[in-house]
Amino acid sequence: MATKAFILIETAVGKSKEVIGSLEKLPGVKSVDAVTGPYDIIVVAESSDLNGIGDLVSQGVHPLAGITRTVTCLSVRLK
Repeated sequence: MATKAFILIETAVGKSKEVIGSLEKLPGVKSVDAVTGPYDIIVVAESSDLNGIGDLVSQGVHPLAGITRTVTCLSVRLK
């Protein structure tokens, strides 16, 4: 079963459009949306396991210019 995460991103002023373009190119990113509120962008990402999400965030998202803060929320299934 795939691991799904919501990545909440704050960007530097005026950098959201540039960051969105970069995020859309990353493998594992399923959707990227600009939003209002305390965060500027929400990313939905999927990987085959938790380590894949960790790699995406640490090696793909964090190095992008214009990102000032992220919060990653893992999706869980309650039965």
